[in-house]
Amino acid sequence: MSTGDLQRLLGLNLRDYRQSQGLSQEALAQVLQVHRTYMGGLERGERNLTLQSLERIAERLGVEPLRLLSAPIPGSTSWA
Repeated sequence: MSTGDLQRLLGLNLRDYRQSQGLSQEALAQVLQVHRTYMGGLERGERNLTLQSLERIAERLGVEPLRLLSAPIPGSTSWA
Protein backbone atom coordinates (compact mmCIF):
# COMPACT_ATOMS: atom_id res chain seq x y z
CA MET A 1 0.00 0.00 0.00
CA SER A 2 1.16 3.49 -0.73
CA THR A 3 0.38 6.72 1.08
CA GLY A 4 -3.30 7.59 0.87
CA ASP A 5 -4.47 4.15 -0.28
CA LEU A 6 -6.35 3.54 2.96
CA GLN A 7 -8.12 6.91 2.69
CA ARG A 8 -9.19 6.10 -0.87
CA LEU A 9 -10.37 2.61 0.16
CA LEU A 10 -12.44 4.11 2.97
CA GLY A 11 -13.94 6.56 0.48
CA LEU A 12 -14.83 3.80 -1.97
CA ASN A 13 -16.44 1.76 0.82
CA LEU A 14 -18.47 4.75 1.99
CA ARG A 15 -19.61 5.44 -1.57
CA ASP A 16 -20.56 1.77 -2.07
CA TYR A 17 -22.49 1.80 1.22
CA ARG A 18 -24.27 5.02 0.27
CA GLN A 19 -25.22 3.78 -3.18
CA SER A 20 -26.39 0.40 -1.88
CA GLN A 21 -28.72 2.26 0.49
CA GLY A 22 -29.99 4.56 -2.28
CA LEU A 23 -28.72 7.63 -0.43
CA SER A 24 -27.35 10.87 -1.85
CA GLN A 25 -24.11 12.28 -0.45
CA GLU A 26 -26.18 14.88 1.36
CA ALA A 27 -28.44 12.24 2.93
CA LEU A 28 -25.47 10.16 4.12
CA ALA A 29 -23.85 13.32 5.47
CA GLN A 30 -27.00 13.91 7.52
CA VAL A 31 -26.89 10.34 8.85
CA LEU A 32 -23.24 10.84 9.83
CA GLN A 33 -23.93 14.35 11.14
CA VAL A 34 -21.22 15.91 8.96
CA HIS A 35 -21.28 18.61 6.30
CA ARG A 36 -21.98 17.43 2.75
CA THR A 37 -18.65 18.82 1.48
CA TYR A 38 -16.83 16.81 4.17
CA MET A 39 -18.74 13.73 2.98
CA GLY A 40 -17.58 14.35 -0.57
CA GLY A 41 -13.99 14.71 0.63
CA LEU A 42 -14.26 11.41 2.48
CA GLU A 43 -15.59 9.62 -0.60
CA ARG A 44 -12.80 11.05 -2.77
CA GLY A 45 -10.16 9.95 -0.26
CA GLU A 46 -9.11 13.53 0.40
CA ARG A 47 -9.79 13.57 4.14
CA ASN A 48 -7.40 12.14 6.70
CA LEU A 49 -9.57 10.69 9.48
CA THR A 50 -8.61 10.10 13.06
CA LEU A 51 -9.36 6.68 14.49
CA GLN A 52 -12.01 8.31 16.68
CA SER A 53 -13.74 9.71 13.58
CA LEU A 54 -13.59 6.31 11.91
CA GLU A 55 -15.14 4.69 14.99
CA ARG A 56 -17.90 7.34 15.12
CA ILE A 57 -18.74 6.93 11.42
CA ALA A 58 -18.77 3.13 11.66
CA GLU A 59 -20.99 3.26 14.74
CA ARG A 60 -23.51 5.54 13.01
CA LEU A 61 -23.54 3.23 9.97
CA GLY A 62 -23.88 0.14 12.15
CA VAL A 63 -20.74 -1.54 10.81
CA GLU A 64 -17.41 -2.57 12.27
CA PRO A 65 -14.67 0.03 11.65
CA LEU A 66 -12.42 -2.55 9.98
CA ARG A 67 -15.13 -3.22 7.40
CA LEU A 68 -14.74 0.36 6.17
CA LEU A 69 -11.01 -0.22 5.73
CA SER A 70 -11.21 -3.66 4.11
CA ALA A 71 -11.07 -4.30 0.38
CA PRO A 72 -14.34 -5.80 -0.86
CA ILE A 73 -14.38 -9.34 -2.16
CA PRO A 74 -14.59 -9.16 -5.97
CA GLY A 75 -18.15 -9.74 -7.16
CA SER A 76 -19.64 -9.40 -3.69
CA THR A 77 -22.56 -7.21 -2.72
CA SER A 78 -21.25 -6.74 0.78
CA TRP A 79 -23.46 -3.75 1.61
CA ALA A 80 -26.71 -5.16 0.30
